[in-house]
Amino acid sequence: VQLQACGGGLAQAGGSLRLACEASGLTFDSYIMGWFRQTLGNKREFVADISWSGGNTYYAHSVKGRFTISRDNGKNTVYLQMNSLKPADTAVYYCAASSDGGPDDNNYPYWGQGTLVTVSS
Repeated sequence: VQLQACGGGLAQAGGSLRLACEASGLTFDSYIMGWFRQTLGNKREFVADISWSGGNTYYAHSVKGRFTISRDNGKNTVYLQMNSLKPADTAVYYCAASSDGGPDDNNYPYWGQGTLVTVSS
């Protein structure tokens, strides 16, 4: 299984970035996909997840209304559209795959390598 995340970079506060994560080696539409983020010295923090079909999504309170998770099962790809970015959103962002989903990172056996998002004030 391989999850390849991309799209990170530098943005100004109030700006936008779109992350993408392409999966291979698994039956993509059988997995709940999630995004987490982590800053140095801290635990991974749940950001959002999306159901197999894309019909159900769940967001952390800190990003709700600003971030949108979506997926394209035909491309084996999950996306995270991040708008109204804040300096507090600065982190390494990881995509992950799970049969169960939810905010507990222990539920996710498969992880991407992470992509750095830096938001300047």
